[in-house]
Amino acid sequence: MPEDYEAPLLELEKKIEELAGGPGGPAVEKELERLRRELDDKRRQVFASLTPWQKTLVARHPARPYFLDYINGLFTEFSELHGDRRFADDPALVCGFAFYKDRPVAVVGHQKGRDTKQKVYRNFGMPKPEGYRKALRIMKLAEKFSRPIISFVDTPGAYPGLDAEERGQAEAIAYNLREMAALKVPIIVNVTGEGGSGGALAIAVGDRINMLEHAVYSVISPEGCAAILWRDSARAPEAAGAMKITASDLAAFGLVDQVIPEPPGGAQTDPEAQFQALDAVIEAQLRELTALTPEGLMTARYDKFRRMGHLGGEFIETT
Repeated sequence: MPEDYEAPLLELEKKIEELAGGPGGPAVEKELERLRRELDDKRRQVFASLTPWQKTLVARHPARPYFLDYINGLFTEFSELHGDRRFADDPALVCGFAFYKDRPVAVVGHQKGRDTKQKVYRNFGMPKPEGYRKALRIMKLAEKFSRPIISFVDTPGAYPGLDAEERGQAEAIAYNLREMAALKVPIIVNVTGEGGSGGALAIAVGDRINMLEHAVYSVISPEGCAAILWRDSARAPEAAGAMKITASDLAAFGLVDQVIPEPPGGAQTDPEAQFQALDAVIEAQLRELTALTPEGLMTARYDKFRRMGHLGGEFIETT
């Protein structure tokens, strides 16, 4: 079922589909070209004025590129590693080593799954403790062999089930936060879809944090926030606006370093263009970060996250 922001585009898309599937000819090709230009212009208009809630819906779009798509689009010779060496493997978090422009790197990211079978297998991109412990194991290996870490965030949040809680979900997330802060290799984080709460943050302590234009990043989902504040999840659009979860909001607060533009209609309309846009940013950031010493990296990372508590000219201190 189409979302509300897609409604103005459906008629044009239908016309293009009908024409493209019928008999061809110069007149048809000319009309197709005109309709495609019109659709492109309409998409630009619609996506330039999306509300925070509509951006949340775009971030959740089922056709949006997922982590393994970025692996195929940006990296070569990817070798996946499995298991946390304590309990099990978690398919919701995919981790391993690859080459980025002939440079060996570690890559970690959430994977949601496309069809029903894959979604169940990947637990809808919601990791359990073993997923976070696996990710940290790979990141520690990356530090040992001096390989930069590139992380891709796209999750509704950490899995809240009883089995995850029994195995120490909160502890696994907290431990990742502490350990990532002290890693002596560059860490580049890319929020490509949903950045949901601690489930996202557990692989998002980085030297550079990028967000795609229509991604969202928040401590809780709009539905969850509305259910807590107003006992009515139907007020999610209102909550999304109040929570300041969009890339532009977070960049204004200094919580993300770069907002990466998406193709008209979102990353799902032209994944290749999205890969290229992200590629240029990662390449420049990696060049900048690898020029720093390990001590310089850690100092800059500490200062970066310390500034996030700076409001009104004073640091927020806790006792």
